[in-house]
Amino acid sequence: MKTFLLLWAMPIVLLGTWYSLSYYDISFGIFMLTRQAHELVFQIYGNVLGIPPETIPPLVMRAIVVDSAVLFAIIGFRRRKKIIAWWKARQEKSVPLSSEARASMDSLSSAP
Repeated sequence: MKTFLLLWAMPIVLLGTWYSLSYYDISFGIFMLTRQAHELVFQIYGNVLGIPPETIPPLVMRAIVVDSAVLFAIIGFRRRKKIIAWWKARQEKSVPLSSEARASMDSLSSAP
């Protein structure tokens, strides 16, 4: 499962890092991190897909969100017994105290 999560997270981290560094032109002397390369990459993808280049980043973000939702749904389904047990234990802790366990009216402060 750890390998699965790593294989999911690594491309997202690499893409996000490249996108943010190239968008803000923080290149560290590497051409691929320049704004010029950023524009070129999205121009090429736009031409290949036949859509305007400025519409590609929101599409990629939606794809990442959908893929992440599917991944976490799979993980949640695989661990549903542990999640249900955790939820029941959490709910039992939040049950209000009985009237006997509450403080009596005599011990309460009479502050206004």
